[in-house]
Amino acid sequence: MYDMPDEIDVKADGSLRIITLNRPDDLNAVNDPLHEGLARLWPRLAADREARAAVITGAGRAFSAGGDFAYLAELARDADLRAKTIADGREIVLGMARCRVPVVAAVNGPAVGLGCSLVALSDMVYMAEKSYLADPHVQVGLVAADGGPLTWPLQISLLQAKEFAFTGQRISAQRACELGLANHVVEDPLTEALACAKRISEQPQKAIEATKRLLNIHLERAVLATLDYAMSAEEMTFQSEDFQANIARLTAGKS
Repeated sequence: MYDMPDEIDVKADGSLRIITLNRPDDLNAVNDPLHEGLARLWPRLAADREARAAVITGAGRAFSAGGDFAYLAELARDADLRAKTIADGREIVLGMARCRVPVVAAVNGPAVGLGCSLVALSDMVYMAEKSYLADPHVQVGLVAADGGPLTWPLQISLLQAKEFAFTGQRISAQRACELGLANHVVEDPLTEALACAKRISEQPQKAIEATKRLLNIHLERAVLATLDYAMSAEEMTFQSEDFQANIARLTAGKS
């Protein structure tokens, strides 16, 4: 559905759209097709006039483990791919912020890096008890241009946002819920998220969509204030010695 790559599965269930990040053998780590697909997904979801609500989740044991190391290594070497990826990252963030369809995240496992961002940009969040959030951009030598720091200051204190961004520490499901980064910690996040999305889809459509837009104007303004700087800074850090050394070490450790 929506002419997505194999890495993203979109299914219709009446007026619901179920979006599954679909690289289970790699913990749904983000490669180029997945990243590019996410950039295209949100405008297509918004243009789907039959869609009233959506759920996003991950196949297998993870929501998303963050960037695929091989992809990150390629980004350090390939300027054209890097430029495309930066542009796609901008579209992912703004596409989610502007999407008219309410999006409920079912966090079935670790949500790291861009996975953490997808959760932060969702409208409601259900997390499994053993799942967690983390944004390790800084730890690998990157600016978190499409990461938690874009949205966390709207959701939690600036001091806490800095702590999580600077250290990359894991935020447990329970802690995320206490801070306001998640709505509910549950045994079966997909079932609960689908039930929530169904309830949303049964509300008056124009009222739901306009209310989402009203609330997300705050989000979009905050994102636009920092996004272009963040993207430019991230592109520069892809070329830094720190990043290249870290990715070489991580890639060697995986092989």
